[in-house]
Amino acid sequence: MKVSDKLPDFPWDKLTAYAATARSHPDGIVDLSIGTPVDPTPEVAKQALRDAADWPGYPTTIGLTETRQAVIDWFARVHDVTGLGLDQVLPVIGTKELIAQLALHLGIGEGDLVVFPEAAYPTYEVGAALAGATGIAADSLTALGPQTPKVLWLNSPSNPTGRILPADHLKKVVDWCRERGVLLVSDECYLDCVWEGETISVLHPSISGGSADGILVVHSLSKRSNLAGYRAGFVAGDAGVIAELLAVRKNLGLIVPGPVQQVMTAVYADDAHAAEQHARYAARRTRLKAALERAGFTVDHSEAALYLWSTRGEDCWKTVGDLADLGILVAPGEFYGTAGRQHVRIAITATDERIDAAVARLTA
Repeated sequence: MKVSDKLPDFPWDKLTAYAATARSHPDGIVDLSIGTPVDPTPEVAKQALRDAADWPGYPTTIGLTETRQAVIDWFARVHDVTGLGLDQVLPVIGTKELIAQLALHLGIGEGDLVVFPEAAYPTYEVGAALAGATGIAADSLTALGPQTPKVLWLNSPSNPTGRILPADHLKKVVDWCRERGVLLVSDECYLDCVWEGETISVLHPSISGGSADGILVVHSLSKRSNLAGYRAGFVAGDAGVIAELLAVRKNLGLIVPGPVQQVMTAVYADDAHAAEQHARYAARRTRLKAALERAGFTVDHSEAALYLWSTRGEDCWKTVGDLADLGILVAPGEFYGTAGRQHVRIAITATDERIDAAVARLTA
């Protein structure tokens, strides 16, 4: 069997015809289907890259000490997560790579169970399939019955729904996983993209009890710092699991480029650029959300992340088609599991000019 035969079809291929329709609009396409940053890379990152351009040798897989320390300092300063050591932080080549290969690198395979949310980033399922494990979408721990997974994925704030899980729920999941020896992996890539309410990391002492045992968290600079093209992120938590990931990644040569690590060091030490970008997204979200609601959409959850989880109470593909006729391309909720069949995911990451174009078309 080919490896590709294990994997689900790449969902974005199904949008090709709708994209062509949207592109034919007289005023051009407004592509809100993928949450890719469009604003400039911050100057602090560009200067760090220029300063680090002379890098003839190999970097190490574990990462620069100053990069890992910058992560530890940022986590403590911004999210009140304290107590992490340098051996508990590992830079990664974009978090999608880490998510897709985590189960494989930890020796999880046939007969093992990987659990992820019912409406979820598709790569959790891809990672389970790649390793030959069984993936199950479940939001309730009781729904698992007597089954004990090897890995349980959390995602708060959620992609695609923007939902923030409350602290008491996170605490319950941490306790449940520890009682059963389940590795809890929390995808927290949108922890800084909050519009309503508050978020908290599962490594916060009030959730974790001040210990990272049995817990990993995944973070990315793609959204916070407009660095999607740099492929910069990290995984942190349980020192033993980090050590195992490091041992595997050394053999595979999965190393974050040295200049990118220097950029990571600089941007994790700087909060000003992140605050500026947050304000841009907040303004775009406000305009687009109001226009969607005037056009008859209900926006569910969406308290955080970079999307508006929207519905008209109909099949998601009909909504995709109707919006494509307006020149607006969005992602069908079906891409994120059967729970999303009546929703579409609408990104707020377009330029101000394109957001305004979408608002005008929705409210015409």
